[in-house]
Amino acid sequence: MITSKSELPTTPQNTDDFSDSEKYYTLAILTLVYVFNFIDRQVLGILQEGIKADLGLSDTQLGFLSGLSFALFYVTFGIPIARMADKGSRRNIVALAVGTWSFMTALCGLAGNFWHLLAARIGVGIGEAGGSPPAHSMISDMFPPEKRGTALAIYSMGINFGVLLGFVIGGVLNDIYGWRMVFFIIGVPGILMALVVRFSIREPRRGMSDKKVSNQTIPPIKDVFEIMRTRKSFRHMSVAAGLHAFVGYGVGAWIASFFIRAYDLQGTGEIGTWLGILNGTAGAAGTFLGGYLADKLGKKDKRWYVWVPAWATILAVPFSLTVYLLDNYYLALSIYLVPIFLGAMFLGPTLAMTHGIVSLRMRALASAILFFILNLIGLGMGPLITGIISDLLVPAYGDQSLRYALVIVVLVYFWSGAHYLIAAKTLREDLAQAPE
Repeated sequence: MITSKSELPTTPQNTDDFSDSEKYYTLAILTLVYVFNFIDRQVLGILQEGIKADLGLSDTQLGFLSGLSFALFYVTFGIPIARMADKGSRRNIVALAVGTWSFMTALCGLAGNFWHLLAARIGVGIGEAGGSPPAHSMISDMFPPEKRGTALAIYSMGINFGVLLGFVIGGVLNDIYGWRMVFFIIGVPGILMALVVRFSIREPRRGMSDKKVSNQTIPPIKDVFEIMRTRKSFRHMSVAAGLHAFVGYGVGAWIASFFIRAYDLQGTGEIGTWLGILNGTAGAAGTFLGGYLADKLGKKDKRWYVWVPAWATILAVPFSLTVYLLDNYYLALSIYLVPIFLGAMFLGPTLAMTHGIVSLRMRALASAILFFILNLIGLGMGPLITGIISDLLVPAYGDQSLRYALVIVVLVYFWSGAHYLIAAKTLREDLAQAPE
């Protein structure tokens, strides 16, 4: 109940007059923002061999740039920004975020040494912290629970399309112009995208899709943390997602370098195109199917929202090992589409259940807490640990050290799958205890 004007959120006045076309337009714009998010985040993976040679960096330094340095600031700023989103205008936060990270991406092209590039990447991480939690909250307000997994999966396909464009555009343009110009070319359009977000979409009323009316009271931040802490299913889902991301980011940051080193490839255009196509097709299909299957099967039993990612994650392991241990370039690329497909099925269902166990004005912060864990474990440690293992294996395996580093890292998928299966034991009970 509103007790004072100071409790009113600083959001535009909205009603429930969102047509289906406006809902899907808004979803499309937010997804496109997420595409820019991952172009800017992942392009370093296809450029890093050139950056390594130009700036004289080690694999450990490259892993730090693409992982821990980015993730620490991403997760640190993510929670306070999400808190702002639960209080105020989520649309405006997303617009400011995409403009910020795009500008900092362009600045990466001016880096003269490791420290310059580190500072710019930190700026990208701070900007990207304001992207997903507000967008997740808006999507959950536009789409009802039975369609939410699919809608969040569609949004999450921005990862795959972003990786596709990052690899293809980055790989081809790197061969033509060099890595510095690539950062300029991909950074500038995102600044324009910020204006599209700000002036072409509206903000949905909180609780619109749930047929609920928010009481306008913002729950204390400690209450949100307490709910997330006491929900056993969330504890295991978040760890599972973090371990899944550990493999995903670890492999994603190094897969181009693996193929370049293992098969002595010249240039980045060809491998960038192949990896982009595989991530944009198999990855997008897996992301969508994960959300769709969870929604469809979850109508009868909500545990399918964690069973789907559990078994997909576990099944990805043998296919991944085959890719890393083969000695046939095109066969390895062909098989690689299977672990990409299976590995992409986890995020939509995980987000849907995270929102399912909290109240309307907790959703952005709940996403931020999930992403704090996911990115600290996954983005922060995956690329870095993979790089460290690769450096440690050099005395034994020489220029094949990265191959065996990836073999070790992908086994963490088994650990991730186990936590998803454990989460299923208490998921229905935790959903029933959700506030509001």
